[in-house]
Amino acid sequence: MQVSNWKYSSVGVPHTIASPFDERLLSPSKAFRIALLIPMCGSAGLWAPSCIACAQVAIEELNKADGIAGRQVQLIMVDTAIETNAPVEELINSLIETESVDAIVGMHISSMRQRLSKVVQGRIPYIYTPLYEGGENGKGIFAIGETPAQQLGPAMDHLQAIYRPKKWALIGNDYVWPRSSNAYAKTKIAALGSKLSYEKYLPFGQPNFYREIEEITASGSEAVLISLVGQDAVEFNRNFGALNAHEAMIRLSCAIEENALLASGSDGLKRLFSSSSYFASLQSEQNAAFKEKYYTLHGDRAPMLNALGQSTYEGIQFLKELIQTHGEGWADFGMPRRAPLIYKSVRNAKFISNDQKSSPIYLARADGVMYSVDKKLIKTID
Repeated sequence: MQVSNWKYSSVGVPHTIASPFDERLLSPSKAFRIALLIPMCGSAGLWAPSCIACAQVAIEELNKADGIAGRQVQLIMVDTAIETNAPVEELINSLIETESVDAIVGMHISSMRQRLSKVVQGRIPYIYTPLYEGGENGKGIFAIGETPAQQLGPAMDHLQAIYRPKKWALIGNDYVWPRSSNAYAKTKIAALGSKLSYEKYLPFGQPNFYREIEEITASGSEAVLISLVGQDAVEFNRNFGALNAHEAMIRLSCAIEENALLASGSDGLKRLFSSSSYFASLQSEQNAAFKEKYYTLHGDRAPMLNALGQSTYEGIQFLKELIQTHGEGWADFGMPRRAPLIYKSVRNAKFISNDQKSSPIYLARADGVMYSVDKKLIKTID
């Protein structure tokens, strides 16, 4: 088991990669240690470089000031891919028991969050950063990403009004987020006066999706909601383009980000839409400032910016504000209250509770292998 440097650290941002039971990690530290939980292999592994690179921007910003609680900040990176064979729960428990980490920032799938919440049990702050299905009420877990009602609903409303699909197909990986999100989507489809024509959930790591796309085409679907993760979404898009299925259907996703666009290729992206609170191409003062810091730190060949990667930056900034504002009473924050937690956010986000938060939502369309933002669906609520 080893601790090693990550190649995207270009300016000495303090970090290590945690492997189970490396004795150099299992001890208290003068630094404020954040366990950055991200998938480093498997279907979601393509997210890792962007997640780490964005987190390092936050660490550099904090360490140029007073860190967190007057302590310099260090990243401890842990592979939380669902495909990993490492004993993740045991590792996280050991890191907490030995006071080797002070907080967790997690950008991983929801089924891993559910597993780890049983281990963390509110002992340290756990900031969960990506979009998610909603309903998280575990002690000390702060889910700062969008929920289906915020992100998916307005996008479906808009696309239904423009394209008027009579039938929707749903396809996703077989775990909690696709199933819960699609439960919301099915209610929405009925409310829009459309019909559900196809629904299927698949294990991670599918070699191709030709059979499923042919089934969707045969069902007469005119719109497809994709809840596939990482490389599975890439394969689906490639196959979709190869079959020219875009000629009959539009596609919508809430999790296909810019890395997946590059991997899919432009031929697999025609009539593909995405709903998110962040895109790399957003024209805003906050994003311009963030991109300047990002590329100054990592150079022009840095990992592709995207919503999932950027969320680790915001997760660390949220953590800093949580500790600074609430100190040892951090665990009591998150109950519905009038005053939101205002933290440094590229999205201009505000947080009241896991299911009550505010951030703009945008609808973007794939333009080549980048996103072009078409419309702001929801504005920030003051």
